[in-house]
Amino acid sequence: MDKQDKSNVKVLDNEYAKKQYAKYAKQQRQIVFRRRRLLAIFVVAAVIFLSVGISLFNDYLRLQKLESYKEETVAEQKEVSKQTEDLENDVDLLKDEDYVAKMARSRFLYSDDDEIVFPLPGNDTDAVDESDEATSASD
Repeated sequence: MDKQDKSNVKVLDNEYAKKQYAKYAKQQRQIVFRRRRLLAIFVVAAVIFLSVGISLFNDYLRLQKLESYKEETVAEQKEVSKQTEDLENDVDLLKDEDYVAKMARSRFLYSDDDEIVFPLPGNDTDAVDESDEATSASD
């Protein structure tokens, strides 16, 4: 049957038919061209979106790292400021001669001329250790 159907179909070979075939071929080429152009646009858009997306993701990760670094730094800064405040208080106390004398008496078992020092069993090891360290450091 296929052979018979093909033999019954004849192609017109006149000017009108040639124009219609040319018109149809031109339309097909334009459709293919439009599809290719649309595909190219989609590929370019996809590349742009991917590059922007990757950039945003990397920036987000960097932001997270910087925020954690900031939290650590703020905590460290609070600790350092507290230590600084404590040291400033110690410096203020060391400017007082009565406090320095009291510290010297308690740590190194110094006494005034009219005082007698009675070291207690729990405190004498600390005082002796500190006085040993002071004498070894001065040597």
